[in-house]
Amino acid sequence: MNKALERINQAERAEVESMFRDCCGSARWASLMADARPFASESEMVDTAAAIWNDLQTEDWLEAFSAHPKIGETKPATTQAAQWSAGEQSGMGTADDRTRRELADANRTYYDKFGFIFIVCATGKSGAEMLDLCRSRIGNDRDTEVSIAAAEQEKITGIRLRKLLSQ
Repeated sequence: MNKALERINQAERAEVESMFRDCCGSARWASLMADARPFASESEMVDTAAAIWNDLQTEDWLEAFSAHPKIGETKPATTQAAQWSAGEQSGMGTADDRTRRELADANRTYYDKFGFIFIVCATGKSGAEMLDLCRSRIGNDRDTEVSIAAAEQEKITGIRLRKLLSQ
């Protein structure tokens, strides 16, 4: 068994919930993941995470969304989640000033319309790609956008769980 998985299975509840909160900002999701232990394998943990995520309520999803920095926003990476987020958004590192300004404007428009920040699985995407995605999604209705953002959060969570398991 993977040593990280062993640590997750054996950790005190508060510690494992904190680990899971680094992967997904929903307190309810982290609590239900702690309840679901022990996991027999990495794939069981990732599959369980997805099943729990998809059974949550919109307010749980919105809580998870609020734990993210805005795409293109730079903050000190002082927590594990912040460090992962900075790496996930590394495509912004090559974005020019115009793309950064336009993405900041699109982020504001998105937030004003939906009441939550633009959520996208940024891993492997350039700044221009994220800007195009944000602009294209602004045309959605709120219910559609919550569903899309939840699917993006599920991808982010899966990536972060795999990172947690590789530590």
